[in-house]
Amino acid sequence: MTKKLQTNKDTEDFTNPLYTFDLGVAASLVTAGFEVVILDKVNPRKVQFVFRRATGIEKVMDDYWTDKLKVKARSFFDNIKMLKNRIYSE
Repeated sequence: MTKKLQTNKDTEDFTNPLYTFDLGVAASLVTAGFEVVILDKVNPRKVQFVFRRATGIEKVMDDYWTDKLKVKARSFFDNIKMLKNRIYSE
């Protein structure tokens, strides 16, 4: 899948994205500094979060699933609220 996205800087190729339906994973990735670029709402019952693949993103995701990820608790909670706001406001 190749899409063109308008970014703040330039138009870039968006290839090999990382997908997740899990809100906790998405909030963890955002808290760790990765950018969610698309909220895919094709399925009306759930949202798929799409991230630009970057160095270290798989490690953060693996650390989340193995309960080894350390993030700031308030930032994590704030990012959950922000993602929910984006889900319900778009």
